[in-house]
Amino acid sequence: MIVDLRTFPVIYETQVRWGEMDSFKHVNNAVYFKYFESARIAYLEKIDYATILAQTGVGIILSSVNCKFISPLVYPDNIQIGAKITEIEEDRFIMDYAIYSSLQNKIAAIGSSVVVAYDYKSNRKTTMPKSFTKL
Repeated sequence: MIVDLRTFPVIYETQVRWGEMDSFKHVNNAVYFKYFESARIAYLEKIDYATILAQTGVGIILSSVNCKFISPLVYPDNIQIGAKITEIEEDRFIMDYAIYSSLQNKIAAIGSSVVVAYDYKSNRKTTMPKSFTKL
């Protein structure tokens, strides 16, 4: 599978931390979901999500997330996590992720999530604002 990180409008960069490793001497699988979350938040910051939420009361809520582990990450490493929207429906979008390992010079994991528009004033899902998917 060939994944080009340059196709992602948002790339979050971080370092693998020693404490993210587990007893099997690689980054614990649960940490990959934190990496995805960090990239998703970077995407939301780029579209000024906080302002949209404050003005409309419409935000997002994570419905599901998955990960395909390609190559184990280890400390020390610098990684880049890409985030992009690949599908848009009336009340949700699919966000894809890719984690690139500088140490390995390749993609170490890919994943996706289903993100649903949520009206926090009425506590129910709602129509996805176009401003959430403008990148």
